[in-house]
Amino acid sequence: MSDTPETPPGLDLARLRERLDAELPGAVRGPLRARLFEGGRSNLTYLLEDGTTRWVLRRPPLGHVLATAHDMAREHRVLTALHPTRVPVPRPLLLVQDEAVIGAPFYLMEYVPGTPHRDAAALAALGRQRVHALGLHLVDTLVELHAVDPDAVGLTGFGRPEGFLERQLRRWGKQLDASRSREVTGVDELHEQLAKSLPASPEPALVHGDYRLDNVLVGEDDRIRAVLDWEMSTLGDPLTDLGLLVMYTELARQYNGILPGAALAEGFPDTAELVGRYAADSGRDVTSLGWYVGFASFKLAVVLEGIHYRYTQGRTVGAGFDRVGQLVPAFVQFGLTSLKER
Repeated sequence: MSDTPETPPGLDLARLRERLDAELPGAVRGPLRARLFEGGRSNLTYLLEDGTTRWVLRRPPLGHVLATAHDMAREHRVLTALHPTRVPVPRPLLLVQDEAVIGAPFYLMEYVPGTPHRDAAALAALGRQRVHALGLHLVDTLVELHAVDPDAVGLTGFGRPEGFLERQLRRWGKQLDASRSREVTGVDELHEQLAKSLPASPEPALVHGDYRLDNVLVGEDDRIRAVLDWEMSTLGDPLTDLGLLVMYTELARQYNGILPGAALAEGFPDTAELVGRYAADSGRDVTSLGWYVGFASFKLAVVLEGIHYRYTQGRTVGAGFDRVGQLVPAFVQFGLTSLKER
């Protein structure tokens, strides 16, 4: 977490305390303090504490415009639905959509202790056997997520599974068009090949949208204690989650330092083992997984091209953005190769 003022950006602690006392009487027993968690790229996440208890608060980014892209009620709804299931998520405590409190809607959830593994060296310190078991547990948790019956947990209408892949591909194609500032060899070919070879989706499931090792909290017993960052969740094709996990695993090994690199730790399962375990435990056909990996690669290429575009416009802050554009062609090629292997 970053060192922040007593009242960090995006929070009004006095007004927040008033609302918490009204909605959760007696919950806050001491002076309320807050710190902003580092590393967030979109919604802001804060640790709240009163000297006795800790909570976590989520709100949209400062100055956001599109409320639909940072829907606090949507995140709160999926946590509420999943908390009674076998999928580990923090217990949601309160949803406040009144922007007068802190300047934006927010929700409060329980604090879950754990480690989001991003660093291969830190993960490797657990030892090969524990690292291997954690990698398999990551897949097991994904299987549990995709086994949830959305209707049974109150998520009817949470998404539109019909035509899911077509809409996703169209959406990311538009994102690419909005970020064009140069010729990227192969990117249009990748988009076209994906469109021509759309697989038939399996039965829809609750999709996380960004499932990877550093989006889960791991306890000292090496068990996953909470799956975080549900802002991209919806009802759709579950194999998009698996394809993204495979892509992150493979590209972390090829471009360590650019993508989360924990998968580089000795003992972390290889792709074949991850996919085989998912297929065996979920019962889903994964023979078309190459398409999903190719699609995940296309999305990542579009994201990175957008960052490069903002860099050329002078709208990025910090180091390393000058190198992002160099990675895009490699990810496009990875996507094309994945499609050929389907």
